[in-house]
Amino acid sequence: MKRFLSATSAVAASLLLAVAPLQASAQAYPTKPVHVIVPFAPGGPVDVLGRVLGQDFAEAWGQPFVIENKVGAAGNIGVDFLAKAMPDGYNIGIVPAGNIAVNPSLFPSLSYKASELQPVAMLATVENVLVVNPALPVKNLKDLLAMAAAKPESVSFASPGAGSQAHLAGELMALNANVRLIHVPYKGTGPALVDVIGGQVTMMFGQMSSVLPQIKSGKLRAIGVASLKRSAVLPDVPTIAEQGMPNFEAVSWYALMVPAATPKAIVDKLNAESLKMLAKPAIQEKFAGLGLEPGGGTPQALAATIQTETVRWADVIQKKNIKAE
Repeated sequence: MKRFLSATSAVAASLLLAVAPLQASAQAYPTKPVHVIVPFAPGGPVDVLGRVLGQDFAEAWGQPFVIENKVGAAGNIGVDFLAKAMPDGYNIGIVPAGNIAVNPSLFPSLSYKASELQPVAMLATVENVLVVNPALPVKNLKDLLAMAAAKPESVSFASPGAGSQAHLAGELMALNANVRLIHVPYKGTGPALVDVIGGQVTMMFGQMSSVLPQIKSGKLRAIGVASLKRSAVLPDVPTIAEQGMPNFEAVSWYALMVPAATPKAIVDKLNAESLKMLAKPAIQEKFAGLGLEPGGGTPQALAATIQTETVRWADVIQKKNIKAE
């Protein structure tokens, strides 16, 4: 018995010795510059979000947070770089919803797997709004879907490209309503909105920051918000879920993620600092100027969101046979 206890104690001691350096490393982290991988070009919302985070974390921890824009393949190059990076806490990245919850289903030969990335925190969400040209004789979702049912293939919807959030949202609506909607892809949100405003295309799901000025000016009519609760900036516009499509949701979001093998202690420390940042009034003001809603929550909550979104969009992609451009 004594021999057994002695052996057990030896194993426990060896485990403690193995864990101790990791715990000490996590407590001291960071002790050198941290690389923030941004999978899109400078100036866009993902880049700005990365720079806001980098500046705040640098001030909090006294180490540089260096932004690295890894651009190309609709963000897939940068996310692949992050997935393959050293999992030591010194490589973190801003990952949009599309790159973690959509692209693994959209691109058959994607160079990374979602399992190669570990969730840290939801940083921000962006509400999407279904808009139409105000000359169109529809006031709500019921009117719009009645038009689509009465005149099959007469209702079109614009998007900034195949597989985009706007595209998937339109296809999800078509599936839920069992109607035929014609997808019209564009090279970017700007030209897509121009043609909705001009009446060449019936409707579009647009991010709040992009469509709000046109809604306020009367150039577009808001039909429904694609989140589960009404928008604070458009409180009189009902959600699509309220209008007969329970649980309809198509929200854009941005997450802080790290390589999958990054130690939990470091992930937890990054999460805690993210929540501190998101609670600051100055940060919330910056986010509001970008059309972003501050996120929050645990790594586990983010993992659950990714799983839910992956299942939802994989189903749409499969049923509508959506192909990446």
